[in-house]
Amino acid sequence: MLDPTSSFAADGPSAGANGAAPLNDQPLLDAYSHAVIDVTERVGPAVVRVETGPKVRNMRERGGLGSGIVISPDGLVLTNSHVVGASKEIRLRDVEGFVSDAHVLGVDPDTDLALLRANGARELRYAALGNSKRLRRGQLVVAIGNPLGFESTVTAGVVSALGRSIRSVSGRIIEDVIQTDAALNPGNSGGALVSSNAEVIGINTAIINGAQGICFAVASNTAQFVLSEIIRHGYVRRAYIGVSGQTAPVPRRHAVVAGVENKMGALLMNIEADGPATQAGLLPGDVVIRLDGVEIHGVDDLIRVLDRDRIGKTLAMEVLRLGRLRAIEIYPVERKPVVRQS
Repeated sequence: MLDPTSSFAADGPSAGANGAAPLNDQPLLDAYSHAVIDVTERVGPAVVRVETGPKVRNMRERGGLGSGIVISPDGLVLTNSHVVGASKEIRLRDVEGFVSDAHVLGVDPDTDLALLRANGARELRYAALGNSKRLRRGQLVVAIGNPLGFESTVTAGVVSALGRSIRSVSGRIIEDVIQTDAALNPGNSGGALVSSNAEVIGINTAIINGAQGICFAVASNTAQFVLSEIIRHGYVRRAYIGVSGQTAPVPRRHAVVAGVENKMGALLMNIEADGPATQAGLLPGDVVIRLDGVEIHGVDDLIRVLDRDRIGKTLAMEVLRLGRLRAIEIYPVERKPVVRQS
């Protein structure tokens, strides 16, 4: 039994083997605090509250609330597409309480992003988008937003995982999503996930209800792509072949006969009349297993391959039809953009 008067009991378990004084964590904690404070002071003023719906006098009757990030001095603001929804009235409120109306330049439900422009002539504080490819698991990140209507709330955590995939409101898979344990709540959507270098490396987009510390942000590199597409075209260009389908297993005997290794494929359920798929001779019941040299293991793979680079190009497609492998050529067209009600 240990003697309670022994040096071990007096010094505690953190003491060294020779009774040395415990390590002082204060400098480390101070460095952590200073990093979070620095990020907050530099990026916080660029995070605005996004209010949607008609103006009301009673604060309890306010419409939707979310967050946004000012990314240019002339008032370009990134937020989530589900924050703006179909709202015709959008207002931005900065940390100083200044309110300006905003209009939507474009939305991309497939990545849950939207680009706004503030209507006011006042120059806004803005933040820079960083390179999310440089992130590492365990890296310190700070989330800034307006959860539950509480303005300019700051939480901190780490990058829990990289390269996650989540399903957007449109049903399409968002790739290269950042998972973080920085606390997020409703209202944080559209806010900034910031690195210790004060660069916006993600746009906070989703939480898992009932889970503790599992939150997601769309990577800044994805946001850069969406931003450039909306500025150039007003929407994000993607390829379209006119089919709907579901992920389905490939019967082993069919795979063996066809000489393919796919265990799953994209089963086509409906074919749009006069669309590219109809013109290519595709039929309901066909199972797509390869497109333009890329193996297709489900509907998500098929959607992923149909990007802007394959618009207007003849692509080789392989499908299983009644257990036999068939080679088909298909010519994707540009998908019609999402049209907001004005």
